[in-house]
Amino acid sequence: MHRIPLKSSHHCAPAACSAFPLPANHGERKKEHAMALNKKYSKKGTTCKVTFELPFDAAAGAKKVALAGDFNAWNTADTLLKKNYKKKVFSATLELEQGRAYQFKYLIDDSRWENDWAADSYAPAPVGGTENSVVIV
Repeated sequence: MHRIPLKSSHHCAPAACSAFPLPANHGERKKEHAMALNKKYSKKGTTCKVTFELPFDAAAGAKKVALAGDFNAWNTADTLLKKNYKKKVFSATLELEQGRAYQFKYLIDDSRWENDWAADSYAPAPVGGTENSVVIV
């Protein structure tokens, strides 16, 4: 799969970005681990509220899930996801500036990093030889 490194100054139009092509298997994630990125664009066109969701079964009995990425300087204590027992997910909503691509990952119980299978794209992580999830707003 072709990957293009994310640059911090990268800007994209909402809903489309040729710099971060969708993977060939986008949307073919396991049903039991159906993750979600829900986007709600502001009427002014400057921000977008993005809800990040990680299903309980994808977190394998986790007590705590943190969301770290470009939007919070990769601070693992800044954005903790809340448990939603009705939907059986951990979730958090952030208001992000439109026209940008943000790399992110979930940190489960301070020990395991997990990508979002519903990410808009993926980019090589600067360390560890792995990939980060990308949300484009």
